[in-house]
Amino acid sequence: MSESEQQTRMRERPTMEAAEESTRDVAILASGVSVLLAWHQFFIRGNRERGLFIGLWPPTILAFASYFNQKRMQQRLESLKPSSIIDSLDQMFGNR
Repeated sequence: MSESEQQTRMRERPTMEAAEESTRDVAILASGVSVLLAWHQFFIRGNRERGLFIGLWPPTILAFASYFNQKRMQQRLESLKPSSIIDSLDQMFGNR
């Protein structure tokens, strides 16, 4: 295997891992199931009102998921502030 092929695979690996993680995300699965349920209610059972109601669930589910992901990212960024990095280094090497 050539070096360029190895570099290409290394660059693709985080993308593939992110794609696999997103497909396993519960919010995306729940949204997809609710879309199918809404179509079922609207077209097959003919209950248009219930189909429209259930059709409003996916954006709400995805909005909550986005909010919680943003909160998690904010917490990670706050933990990487310079003062915490300096404190971590001080703890590793002992206070000078």
